[in-house]
Amino acid sequence: MIQAFSTSRNRVWSLIYFAICGISAVVAFIPGISHNPPDIVLAVLSASALILVFVHPWRTSRQFLYLLFSSVIGFIVSVIFHNVFEAIALKFGSSGLVYELLNGIGVIFFLIALFLCPACMLVGTIGAIIMAIFGRHSSSPG
Repeated sequence: MIQAFSTSRNRVWSLIYFAICGISAVVAFIPGISHNPPDIVLAVLSASALILVFVHPWRTSRQFLYLLFSSVIGFIVSVIFHNVFEAIALKFGSSGLVYELLNGIGVIFFLIALFLCPACMLVGTIGAIIMAIFGRHSSSPG
């Protein structure tokens, strides 16, 4: 993460990606993302831009593959935690502070599984492919 802000060039690109993230999020959430495919795509684009704020300085395919594999594992864990917190919340009834707290934690894990993990998978896959291609070309004799 520190590498994303280490040079002035990296800071500029980080701010550009952060602006894209904010603009996409605002445009996606103004009408609401419920049952609206273009806004869902914009929300995933916003999450992808947020990921790019931190990973754009990476220059090896291995770093992006780690991101891809960890996001797959994170997706599975988030789905499991979402279901666990929803089930525990239902055991406490349909109202009350504990129910609302557990339900809120379940919603956070749902949003992570719905937006953040697929965006990390997308950035990891595309980044690994691009770095593999550029790495192959840069190592070949001129």
